[in-house]
Amino acid sequence: MTKWQPDPALLRRPVYISLADQFTAAIKSGRLAAGGKLPAHRDLAYDLKVSIQTVSKAYDILARRGLVSGEVGRGTYVKPGGPALQSPYIAERLANVIDLSIVTPVCTAMQLDRMKAALHRLGDTIPPAAVLSFRPNTIFARHNEAVVSWLSGLGVEAAPQNVLLTNGASSAFTVALMSAAGPGAILAAEEICYHVIRPLADYLGIRVRAIAADADGMLPEALEEACFREEVRVVTLQPNLANPTAILMPEDRRRAIAEVARKHDITIIETDVFGPLLSDRPQPLAALAPERTIYITGFTKVAVPGLRIGYVAAPDHFAATIANRQLMANWMATPIMAEIATLWLGDGTMDALVGWQRETLRARHRIVAESLGKASCRAHPEGLHVWLPLPPDHDELAFVSQARARGVAVAPSTPFCLSGLPAGAVRLSVGATEAEELRAGLDILASLLRAAPDRSVLSI
Repeated sequence: MTKWQPDPALLRRPVYISLADQFTAAIKSGRLAAGGKLPAHRDLAYDLKVSIQTVSKAYDILARRGLVSGEVGRGTYVKPGGPALQSPYIAERLANVIDLSIVTPVCTAMQLDRMKAALHRLGDTIPPAAVLSFRPNTIFARHNEAVVSWLSGLGVEAAPQNVLLTNGASSAFTVALMSAAGPGAILAAEEICYHVIRPLADYLGIRVRAIAADADGMLPEALEEACFREEVRVVTLQPNLANPTAILMPEDRRRAIAEVARKHDITIIETDVFGPLLSDRPQPLAALAPERTIYITGFTKVAVPGLRIGYVAAPDHFAATIANRQLMANWMATPIMAEIATLWLGDGTMDALVGWQRETLRARHRIVAESLGKASCRAHPEGLHVWLPLPPDHDELAFVSQARARGVAVAPSTPFCLSGLPAGAVRLSVGATEAEELRAGLDILASLLRAAPDRSVLSI
């Protein structure tokens, strides 16, 4: 049996979720190693002074998260090979919960009406190749040409033949990473970064190195120090409103990162899914170091969640490789999605949707300022999320559990932390719910921040 035990002082209602969160953090940080045996249900219930049912429900959550497996007659063990992907958000829609855990644009009937209109229009005008062709190169040439002007507006100059369409930015990041780094290569990322990076790299056999960051993003000197220690092959960055920290990297920091990349011959993967929302954005890394930057953007976060289309703009020497990786992994993007995106790029709908989103988010951030008041948080008035550091006396797992018990779901920091240890902060979405629900949820969080941390042991 492992020597690690949950801390009863950190248990909060609902206790089974709080207990599962403690085990999750211990597994991700290595305090509970692969193959380690969890305490027997009855023993742990006795030690923590909770019911056996509470322990059973916590273990069930761990199993659903892909972290443990149970063997009849032998007990429950930590799965080998590292933890499965841990989503910081609630996967399913729950009743009576104000869900601020998932980053999504503000959506109304207007977006649905625009999508319906596009589908009706395509019903009469859709090219036969979009439905009948099995060959990507017969479908996407005109779509590549259509997006070049959009990319130019974001500061990225790309030739149509160097642009690849994918089923969203996540798919784009996968093929970019597969192209830029092989098994055993070293990928540098900020110590708090997008939660998919670590598990995806693990699946591909790529080693990840956490690079220190400050309020302006990754520290160039920390990246260079990592390069002196070992051969860093790729660095991945989200300089525009990084997920989850909401950092907008200033241009001088971007230039310094680009210089380190040139000096050590590092490929840059720049993900820019929030960039189109910014009315005033610094130059992208793809403009500062175009010869080594693979640039990724899309429309899911800035227009309509269901428009699953992403774009990869690559230097000449990467374009063919990325196209081949796309063929192997996905074959091609969904043509209907490409048709809608190209239609909207051409008739002004995309500009209108992004502009509406930008203005709506400004109003949402006024609600954030009113509700959270003097709370120290990081946000941008045109961004989709807020990074809220917790006061030193508030335990992150306890805060998340307390918020959930009060009917508010927030994203903990742990899935974003390459160390697996909580950063003492939570991510809040400002677009995932109605404005009044957002206000109500933020008011609840503000009351929890003002209250003294509850360290009583609770059970169900």
